[in-house]
Amino acid sequence: MAKLKNIIQQLSDTDYQEIHDSLIEHSADKSAYLLKSLREKQLADADIMEELDVNTNAYYTLRSRLNQKIEEYLLQQMESPRTDLLKKVANINEVIFTKKRIIAVATLKKLEKELLDYDLSNELTVVYKALKKLHINNAEHYNYSQLYNKHVAYMLAVDKAEDILAEYFSKFGSYTLTGDEVEKMGLSLLHNELNNVVKLYQSHRLYVYQSCLSIFHRLFVETEEADGEAEPIEDIVSQVLRIFLDYPKDSIYYHLKLVFEFLRLEYYNYYKVYRKAERFYSEINESGALLVANFSWYTFPARFLQTKLERCIRNNEHHLLHEENESLFIEYEADLNDIPKHVNYVAYRALCCHYAGKHQEAIKWLNDLLNEVSLKKYPFAMLEIKCLLVLEYCIVREYDLFQQLINSIQRQIRIIGKENCKHIVNFTKILKIAISDTKRDKYEKIKSLLKRQNNKDRKLFSPTSYVLFTEDLLEDIITEEQN
Repeated sequence: MAKLKNIIQQLSDTDYQEIHDSLIEHSADKSAYLLKSLREKQLADADIMEELDVNTNAYYTLRSRLNQKIEEYLLQQMESPRTDLLKKVANINEVIFTKKRIIAVATLKKLEKELLDYDLSNELTVVYKALKKLHINNAEHYNYSQLYNKHVAYMLAVDKAEDILAEYFSKFGSYTLTGDEVEKMGLSLLHNELNNVVKLYQSHRLYVYQSCLSIFHRLFVETEEADGEAEPIEDIVSQVLRIFLDYPKDSIYYHLKLVFEFLRLEYYNYYKVYRKAERFYSEINESGALLVANFSWYTFPARFLQTKLERCIRNNEHHLLHEENESLFIEYEADLNDIPKHVNYVAYRALCCHYAGKHQEAIKWLNDLLNEVSLKKYPFAMLEIKCLLVLEYCIVREYDLFQQLINSIQRQIRIIGKENCKHIVNFTKILKIAISDTKRDKYEKIKSLLKRQNNKDRKLFSPTSYVLFTEDLLEDIITEEQN
């Protein structure tokens, strides 16, 4: 909420009035009232909800949609000059064939300057190609040929960097589900490859792309302390933010601000500076669904869902997540082709259902995942998902389904090897003791197993680590006959 209020307060009077009038024009009266309340009044959220006669869920949805409308308006304002530039580039041949040479050259030189300000290398190649033609008979032809070649090479370097970035985070998603050392080595090779591309040019855009990858890589792949030659992460972020300020009309940078807020959250979480992390959490959470859905080319946004679970468990707010999700992810569209992201998302939703006591809903999430997506390539992830599901079957007393699934899990454990998934073996032992008709002293035996739980073999994706074996949960899973 703080982020939305801050944005509204910083709107110019003209922008504020245009947004307000647009909302009224489209009959979004409640959104218009919320905008006005946050701009002109000092009302608490509870007072605004009372004025609007909406519940918490509806209010959360309302402010999320208002935030989206404001961002769409600001983006439209920002992109208008870029659109004009692109139209001018599209009309270059018209200028060459219809204007006097001196006019055409002056027009293209002015267009060159504007494109340099926006760092639009693709379009600059078109301009330099035209200037080469216009100077074919004088010495300037060589200069523009060199500029053309330079920007073609730079354009290819930027394309290469973007491809490496997208490939890295796609492979990182797979690595989270497998923990395979070969895949980890592949990530390091991509990291080095991008560094080599960046060394070819003094480019702020390449530096920003490199920063997206290098910060994430240092936090989640090569997690040992960086050597003395590595640029401190806080310095990298500061430099990137300065670049964003220098290029306020760049649409990619406008959106990448969210990625670097996320990276700062993860940085402070990594070093357990939770007070500073909290500031970025509140800002990112409002755009959480957007981050998870649309930023997989520049980071691994599903990591935010794990961070969110950890933060809410730490603050004893995990039971509130289910209600929040109903509004936060109301427009989220799952991508079944992006298996790592989808598996992380479903595990998160199932755990939130579990915390809220919505066990049948959790079962549906997990069964749908196993039916819709093949996890044969990810046996450890499949075990984790099946363990969550078997826990829910245990809670709702579906013992036939429980036994079928626990047998499937045990077969898979034998294939993988007990030594490679000790925490899963322990997890299943706890559940088998809980429903056993013959075991005595169940509480003591389960608590003894919990004390011996070893997390060393866990992969990056391990939703069973977020299962809290509280007294209430133990009462739910232990059969009444043995209590």
